[in-house]
Amino acid sequence: MTAVADNLAAAKARIAAACARAGRDPRFVRIAAVSKTQPPDVVAAAVAAGADAIGENRVQEAAAKRPLVAGTIPWHLVGPLQRNKAKLALGHFDVVETLDRPELADRLETLLGLVGRVLPVFIEINIGGEAQKSGIAPAASGPLVEHVVARCPHLRLSGLMTVPPYHPDPERSRSQFAALRNLGADLTARFGLPPLELSMGMSEDFEVAVEEGATWVRLGRVLFGERRTLP
Repeated sequence: MTAVADNLAAAKARIAAACARAGRDPRFVRIAAVSKTQPPDVVAAAVAAGADAIGENRVQEAAAKRPLVAGTIPWHLVGPLQRNKAKLALGHFDVVETLDRPELADRLETLLGLVGRVLPVFIEINIGGEAQKSGIAPAASGPLVEHVVARCPHLRLSGLMTVPPYHPDPERSRSQFAALRNLGADLTARFGLPPLELSMGMSEDFEVAVEEGATWVRLGRVLFGERRTLP
């Protein structure tokens, strides 16, 4: 799977160039290889090539693939999570990037409390206010942060995640990425939190996201090519 390794190296070079333009250290930008529809051998190639994490959109797909992929890098859930899939998700993911409501936080807290496990979570922000997308409105993020901090000791609030409205010109996403960065800084100051990670930027716009402060980028197509059709 040399193509995956070559693509990952090229993505890292593009990240380094974006960091240079923004005066950032590329060591603080990590790649979650989003392997939706890719078979286990391709996922394993990404692990071997040095991806920082594997990202999956669907709980069931991760449950089928992760046991077949060697390695110890974390798996991130980057798709929506339903409460009735929370237990299955905890069996296959190390980080949940799509926390977006108190009810889901409470369900995860209950399950984690039973086993004494602490789970890193990101709050998903619907930065563009799109009705068809999951995530919480920026203005509603404060109460959710307060809920997690006050009532969910088994959740470690680690960052914010967003998917901005799609536009073929990646520059059109810059203002949304900056808005997430500013929201993270505001929440950090308001609640006395450690600096929050920023998961933002995908194959079409990750360089702009890095310039605006992304600490995680979620890359699929630039690493693996077009998505495959699941059987």
